[in-house]
Amino acid sequence: MDFAFSDEHRALRGMVRDFAESQIAPHAEAWDRDHHFPTDVVQAMGELGLFGITADEQWGGAGADFISLCIAIEELARIDQSMAITLEAGVGLGINPIHEFGTDDQKERWLPDLVAGRTLAGFGLTEPGAGSDAGATATRAELDGDEWVINGSKAFITNSGSEITSLVTITAKTGDNEISTIIVPSGTPGFIVEPPYRKMGWHASDTHGLVFEDCRVPKENLLGERGRGFHQFLATLDDGRIAIAAMAVGVLQACLDESVAYAKERESMGKPIGSYQAVAFKCADMQTMTEAARLLTYRAAWLKDQGKPFKQEAAMAKLYATEAAVTATREATQVFGGYGFVDETLVSRHYRDAKILEIGEGTSEVQRLVLSRGLGLPIS
Repeated sequence: MDFAFSDEHRALRGMVRDFAESQIAPHAEAWDRDHHFPTDVVQAMGELGLFGITADEQWGGAGADFISLCIAIEELARIDQSMAITLEAGVGLGINPIHEFGTDDQKERWLPDLVAGRTLAGFGLTEPGAGSDAGATATRAELDGDEWVINGSKAFITNSGSEITSLVTITAKTGDNEISTIIVPSGTPGFIVEPPYRKMGWHASDTHGLVFEDCRVPKENLLGERGRGFHQFLATLDDGRIAIAAMAVGVLQACLDESVAYAKERESMGKPIGSYQAVAFKCADMQTMTEAARLLTYRAAWLKDQGKPFKQEAAMAKLYATEAAVTATREATQVFGGYGFVDETLVSRHYRDAKILEIGEGTSEVQRLVLSRGLGLPIS
């Protein structure tokens, strides 16, 4: 078994790391404090080719493998989870549904700008009363002549209200026991973007609730086959679980790096705190969790790239990596002591940001449900 990255993968990691450390790290704390979404930096990520990593060259992408996307997300997440989720959602939830299920006309209209990072797209799945039970979608879309008339609401939608958001793809009931996916361009009458949420973390990420009041879009905005929306978003979430796991790996690596460096320089009772087992063992545990999470994540990504089944592996990677990241941020904050409680420190920001990793793209409980069913257990 060969666990080595290719030369191309290593070059990509170096490029994204340099960008994150030079263009994001100096400003991330201020963006977090001010709840500022840095449009210019997001578009610079597009110019770097990050949004087009996995897209076909026909649409301006690089046509690279899924491992490449995970590497980019991991490196961004080391520095700032808000920018990492902007990329993850921009690709996995914005570009990929159109790339995978769209018509040629839809691809020609939307993909070039999305792939280049000139615009962003969101994916409206979660609703106030339909989170883990996504099949309980209450938003409705009725065909009236040549238009879909949409009524309903969505919650916690990333990349949905920025000044460069061009569309949101939503799920809606288009009939009894029928869920379909529809593209809704920004600015469409009846498409209301609510004020941004006041969140515990991810302060520099763009997140809104959405309301649709007799919102009309052309019937050609149906994405893929009518009634296949449930299948489409399940496939989208399987990919997203690997990508969120990659974010968690970046967080784990950051906690390890920050804790080791601090444990070497901070002294207590005349010795570096890293000389005490209470601190050193925390760092040892972080290293173990980081490597285990990375192996699970990139194995799942490799299976996807090979065209092999990966649903169970994606669930395992997402479950373990995100829960490990939450543990590591807590332990890293403990290593830093009082300084870890100060917002200016990276570990403090990661502590606040990490919790959502256990919730978004399928909660930990959902991952355990997926895994239990995969084992053939009669769980409901």
